[in-house]
Amino acid sequence: MTEHQISLIKNSWNQVRSLDPVLVGDVFYSKLFVEAPELYHLFKTPRPEQSKKLIGMISVVVAKLDKLSDLTYDIEQLAKRHVRYGTQPEHYTVVGSALLWTLEVGLGTSWNDELKEAWSICYGILSSTMIKASEYATETVLS
Repeated sequence: MTEHQISLIKNSWNQVRSLDPVLVGDVFYSKLFVEAPELYHLFKTPRPEQSKKLIGMISVVVAKLDKLSDLTYDIEQLAKRHVRYGTQPEHYTVVGSALLWTLEVGLGTSWNDELKEAWSICYGILSSTMIKASEYATETVLS
């Protein structure tokens, strides 16, 4: 990611953070479950609490975008927990789509192709790190 893309993400996330995290999470999970209703059973935490966790996790990642390697271990641990919840590698695509859609809705007229590309690259880095870690976790569980 370029410095400019990191700046775009941080500035846009500050706008999203000004919104109610439960509302943002509700928009995200509503979209996710419309697109992939089979994922609904993976979420045991009440939606308001889950929404706050989602926003908190994204906030940590965005804050560290210029030093993402500092978060690699934490991201890998998160991925390994998701394996235990039943997350499969193919789920990351629909989650990414729901995230981008939520950002587009939340940012309104601030959303543009440049911002979409920056967020897509960011999510691609995170999801590929998680998928690699989840495959490792799956291999460990099966061994």
